[in-house]
Amino acid sequence: MMIYHLIAISIAYFIDRLVGDPPQWPHPVRWIGSLISFLEKYLNHGKNKRLKGVLMLLFVLLIVFSIVLLLIAISYRIHPIAGIAIESIIIATTIAQKSLKEAALEVHAPLEKGDLAGARIKLSYIVGRDTDSLNEGEIARGAIETVAENTSDGVTAPLFWALIGGAPLAMVYRATNTCDSMAGYMNERFKDFGWASAKWDDVMNWVPSRITGILMLIGTKPMKMEYQRAWKILFRDAKKHPSPNSGWGEAAVAAILGIQLGGINYYKGIVSNRAKMGDPLVPIQADHILSANKILDKTVFLFLLLLWIGGMMVEFAFTWFKSAAPF
Repeated sequence: MMIYHLIAISIAYFIDRLVGDPPQWPHPVRWIGSLISFLEKYLNHGKNKRLKGVLMLLFVLLIVFSIVLLLIAISYRIHPIAGIAIESIIIATTIAQKSLKEAALEVHAPLEKGDLAGARIKLSYIVGRDTDSLNEGEIARGAIETVAENTSDGVTAPLFWALIGGAPLAMVYRATNTCDSMAGYMNERFKDFGWASAKWDDVMNWVPSRITGILMLIGTKPMKMEYQRAWKILFRDAKKHPSPNSGWGEAAVAAILGIQLGGINYYKGIVSNRAKMGDPLVPIQADHILSANKILDKTVFLFLLLLWIGGMMVEFAFTWFKSAAPF
């Protein structure tokens, strides 16, 4: 089955690169989001909100895992080709490399023309911070941070879980991520109800985020510094981020580009002073968005190659053990 997962993952990668997520097409994440909204409406009140949040998360993940597992089992029972085809399509819905790149380019296009107002509007579609008074460097920083952070969340992490457990676990990851994005806030409404979603999202991202940050530096030579300094920045700054995982992508991209990410953001007028990532060797410019997209492409390709190497090693070890076992 490992080889089937690897083939399905590879096909899913190319499906996303070619098609992406057309907004008019049905998408499982929208259905998952509707389920989360329904459950939150009826559970997020009264006492024991943390327990209710745990139950909500478990119910969503169980439903998603069961449905996808049933679809995959039926498909492979029909024929391995049918199984690979269905699994590829499902995995493709869990990754968003094309959409992530396009969102960044939507910010870059008006920024390159000097249209700061247009760039601020485009950036507001992909970040939660206030954008209406940002200058060129701050706009570019927002887009770069989005690409850097979501290289793992949006692409490599679901591919990692697809290798571990095929389409069912890839979709469980995406459902976890959706629960976190909808309920994992530290405000009065969600700080208890969304606690389980936020914590479980951290757990599922722990390994792939670190692999991703390391592969970023392996795959792309730092532009303004030697490798030794770039590695020091990665391990120095990744842990500064308020998220235990997001800092790995941001610190790696900052080191590669020779820029500094993080700093002051405003959310509905309230200041948030984020930890700074990287050393400011050059000021952030619009074209750094294009460079971040290139880092994304190289990193995902290396991650896919690493999955093939790891998957084939596991397949070989299992085959050897099966043939060598005396029972």
